[in-house]
Amino acid sequence: MSIFLNRDSKVIVQGMTGSEGSKHTGRMLGAGTTIVGGVNPRKAGTAVDFSVVPTGPGAEDRTAGTVSVPVYGSVAEAKEATGANVSVIFVPPRFTKDAVIEAVDAGIPLVVIITEGVPVKDSAEFFTYAESKGVRLIGPNCPGIITPGQSNVGITPPDITGPGRIGLVSKSGTLTYQMMYELSDIGFSTAIGIGGDPVIGTTHIDALREFEADPETDLIVMIGEIGGDAEERAAAFIKDNVTKPVVGYVAGFTAPEGKTMGHAGAIVSGSSGTAAAKKEALEAVGVKVGKTPTETANLAREILASR
Repeated sequence: MSIFLNRDSKVIVQGMTGSEGSKHTGRMLGAGTTIVGGVNPRKAGTAVDFSVVPTGPGAEDRTAGTVSVPVYGSVAEAKEATGANVSVIFVPPRFTKDAVIEAVDAGIPLVVIITEGVPVKDSAEFFTYAESKGVRLIGPNCPGIITPGQSNVGITPPDITGPGRIGLVSKSGTLTYQMMYELSDIGFSTAIGIGGDPVIGTTHIDALREFEADPETDLIVMIGEIGGDAEERAAAFIKDNVTKPVVGYVAGFTAPEGKTMGHAGAIVSGSSGTAAAKKEALEAVGVKVGKTPTETANLAREILASR
């Protein structure tokens, strides 16, 4: 099982013909993702050939070779021609709002926004619009989502881990990768990097709700960071709605007072948003919180071993 993304997902890439979009399209194809098209109005009617090398779980069952991906003039055209139900966006920040709105208007139910540096005002506007249309956003400024062995949408390396019993939701991209590596002996149902901007689409709570409902996710790992109150709100949600064990990690315990982390959302104001406050809130509802990623992984391993 998985959440939001599976082997039947049909993906289009907005920005596929750009340098980042092209590079990661090749990598996603190598991971087994079903990419059915790209979008670029100036190159509509053409196709891009990718030299694909299978990687990650199931690579031995896929064949290396050239994959030709058609380019469409709009998301609506791509969806009509291919039945796409996921879009991943690799466009510059100034074009991101228009790209998201185009995907939402086309009726794509899941839109993954990799771009960083998106103005908060733009994020707030396209998030509100997507929510009004019932469209799920992941990101912006995130690594995307991976269901190992089935589909990988974004920039997460596909060969870190295989399928398994853990659900992972993380603000940090690099910590997503590290936690997947630390627990690669167990594997993951789905791993989601939700991004660390002040305004994001899918939240910790959204992922917790879905992992709780997924019958093949036995434990949830939640990675947060200093700034904001998302982790405190997640703790309140866990208390009332989550029966599965949750293990947490909060990045920023060693951040000097008065300093901010790289993410735009990692801003501490007074005692609000500190790692210690988040750890306290999570532990108060029964979440075990590690002081390092390795300790967090060991806590998860111990809990699963005892079940």
